[in-house]
Amino acid sequence: MSIGNSPEADRPSVGAALQKARIGAGLTVEEVSTTTRVRIPIVHAIEQDDFSRCGGDVYARGHIRALARAVSLDSRPLIDQFDAEHGGRPAPTPAAPLFEAERIRSDPRRPNWTAAMVAAIVAVVGFVGFTLFTGSGKSGGPVASGDANAKPAPAPTRHPSTIKPPVKPEPSDSAVAGLPKDKVTIKVTARDGQSWISAKDANGKLLEDGLLKKGESKTITDKERIDLVLGNAGAVQLYVNGKEVKRVGDKGTVERLSYTRGDPQAG
Repeated sequence: MSIGNSPEADRPSVGAALQKARIGAGLTVEEVSTTTRVRIPIVHAIEQDDFSRCGGDVYARGHIRALARAVSLDSRPLIDQFDAEHGGRPAPTPAAPLFEAERIRSDPRRPNWTAAMVAAIVAVVGFVGFTLFTGSGKSGGPVASGDANAKPAPAPTRHPSTIKPPVKPEPSDSAVAGLPKDKVTIKVTARDGQSWISAKDANGKLLEDGLLKKGESKTITDKERIDLVLGNAGAVQLYVNGKEVKRVGDKGTVERLSYTRGDPQAG
């Protein structure tokens, strides 16, 4: 089914188009919800053109795409129609110009106090050595009238206690200690923006479902498997069994992932 060539006056709304395609495919709302992992109340609301329960335009676009795929409908005209009716997509933030990075690198370096301290110690040792050498070479005069048995002062040395050990770096978040080996553990952090998450176990039991605000984290565990759905996948940081998943998805997209105790093979 396609709505791209419909006249503007006769074109159905986004929700009406999705509902008509679902009915034409012989699917119920419950079946579409199970396939897309979009909750039943949200499916009903979208089919009534009520997107207020989606949590924002980004999540609304992701739900539209998921529902369109489930009923074999082209999602691009629907997304264009949604954007036209809701003010369009926000303009992308321009990247910082290259000269900013060059200017940062050209800033003067901080003073190297370690090198200055070493230079000072070398200067002191050299001065003391020169003084002892010149004093021992004189055989008379007022300087020679001192105690002939006096021993020259030893050159100053650094006591081992004054040498500071190297600072050990703090362990990174990926080095999660003490994770149970007989379970699968997932940690999701909304690092670059809010994200809607849903997690179920191997039997379909709901483990977690809700909106994760920016800066918040959730840790989910199960004995066998976790089926994970991420809204705005490009904004999250994901750790699976202590290993970071480098590539989760793009911003604004909905990703469906599944992990077991042996995943991932490479963090």
